[in-house]
Amino acid sequence: MPSRPLLRLHSSRPRSLSLLPLAMIHSSTSRLPHHLPQNQTEYTTQAITYHDRTKHSLTSGYARGPGRLDWANQPNPFLRFVPSSSLPLLHPTTPLSPHYPSIYNSFPSSSLPLSLSSLSSLLYYSLSLSAWKTTAFSTWSLRVNPSSGNLHPTECHILSPPLPDSPYNASPFLSHYSPKDHSLEIRAVVPPNLKLPIPSDSLIAIFSSIFWREAWKYGERALRYCNHDVGHAIAALAISAAALGWDAKLLDSLSHSELEALLGVTKTYPPLPEPLPTKLIRGNLPWVEAQHPDCALVLFPANTDFTVDYPALREFVKGLPDLEWVGKPNSLSKDHVCWDVIYHTAEAIKKPGDDNLFSVNPFHKSGLISEKLYKDFTVYEVVRKRRSAVDMDRVHLMERETFYQILLHCLPSGEVGLGEKQGRNFAMPFRVLDWDAEVHLALFVHRVKGLEKGLYFLVRNEDHFDSLKKAMRSEFEWVRPDKCPAGLPLYRLAKGDCQDLAKQLSCTQDIASDGCFSLGMVARFEPVLHEKGAWMYPRLFWETGVIGQVLYLEAHAVGISATGIGCYFDDSVHEVLGLKGRDFQSLYHFTVGGPVIDKRIMSLPAYPGPGIDA
Repeated sequence: MPSRPLLRLHSSRPRSLSLLPLAMIHSSTSRLPHHLPQNQTEYTTQAITYHDRTKHSLTSGYARGPGRLDWANQPNPFLRFVPSSSLPLLHPTTPLSPHYPSIYNSFPSSSLPLSLSSLSSLLYYSLSLSAWKTTAFSTWSLRVNPSSGNLHPTECHILSPPLPDSPYNASPFLSHYSPKDHSLEIRAVVPPNLKLPIPSDSLIAIFSSIFWREAWKYGERALRYCNHDVGHAIAALAISAAALGWDAKLLDSLSHSELEALLGVTKTYPPLPEPLPTKLIRGNLPWVEAQHPDCALVLFPANTDFTVDYPALREFVKGLPDLEWVGKPNSLSKDHVCWDVIYHTAEAIKKPGDDNLFSVNPFHKSGLISEKLYKDFTVYEVVRKRRSAVDMDRVHLMERETFYQILLHCLPSGEVGLGEKQGRNFAMPFRVLDWDAEVHLALFVHRVKGLEKGLYFLVRNEDHFDSLKKAMRSEFEWVRPDKCPAGLPLYRLAKGDCQDLAKQLSCTQDIASDGCFSLGMVARFEPVLHEKGAWMYPRLFWETGVIGQVLYLEAHAVGISATGIGCYFDDSVHEVLGLKGRDFQSLYHFTVGGPVIDKRIMSLPAYPGPGIDA
């Protein structure tokens, strides 16, 4: 007779994990550390307040949003600077790149030199359009990098040394990437008296967010989604770079004001009002469309002794506001809504500069069970095939080895030696990040052949294991599942059918229950903010976005699909896991499975041809 499961997850009201009713908000006394400056303590409190305020609740409702969509003011998804010189990028015709799983094992033996051609490939396989979709009623574009609601708040700018095969072969330049026509809009040319302090075979990419694009649909919760998208973009760029033989690393010692200088923000946008609004306001508010600098990445030939001289880079940045910045941004909407809490929180989470030295972690390959688990796709084919599934088929059954393989590629440290633990970011693409892993995966397994249905947990930083186990339900099993690879810290917490539970947690969305598995990304939260500062708040979301990008690519590489889920009942997830207070918080959900294809929607090429505006 089979043993009785510890928790009956399949029940509509499971005894131990019942969601009706729930004590939705766990109070906790904010611990104010003495080692942070007073203003950083206040900023951390603001970040935590925002996070609590923007939780969706099963009992008290959703975070504050618009209620209805004002279609007349839907933001333009394409930012343009007019007038500015346009540098058309090349459209690769022979997409030669490594076989997909090999990208996790090593960099190519040689890196392509930096040129207009290689820069074109970098952006084409990370941030460009991947297709146009059309029905009888509307037409819209898709991109290589995913975005919540396909709203794309993330913009990319490039600081490049002279490109030998381009008109800009004599001077460095700053540009904005335009995905609609796959081109660079030249914003400023660097004069000879301002020396670019990075080698000629490297470049810097700067990401920024336009909050209004997400807030138009999602209201106050939009700041979370913008930072999910930044994480996806970081991973997309790092993986595309790796296929060229380039490594990538955040320049995370730069301050927010230095990132503003790299974007020419003060020369381009009206300043934020002083004081900031303290309530929701509507009207023609051009400053709502301003870009918020997020981060900068340096890309450089892999396997080289590469470093960045931060003092020299800071001196360079000081001269950028004096450049002649060309072009004004197009208006994205006629009218706007200012969700005041977003802008107060964005001010609080700005990162100050620091004196940390630039360093690149050694490369660790990821665990590989068998390349036969994957379709015969190259890296480039996978990234351009990526789509977000709208529905799952409730049929596809995943092999247990495929499930384990996907999770192996979600580990930050890759393969580790005897006695070593997961936690440091050595593996692709997590090595781009500048901190140790803070995010873990709570998995709802629905349709994995040879694996019992139930609740599982992947510990991505094993230094957190004891605190996680102590914080979660005492009745959880913490048992290693059958045939689990030795280097995969995966544990079964409870047996049982959890399809209804997964659906209920993800705002009652069927897609969370109809795939092979779904998950919630659980981050060490309040302790991180108190240890480091409020500026870690968006970085926790970036980490979830990087994990999400791996899940997207892994799903497509094995022939199925995936979708990020931003709508979930935050504290209901914590209740299921037994988490109280704010030491750990769920920041992003995901689902992986067999997609349902809507045959009513027609696909068109991303770039139909010269002179054709799709």
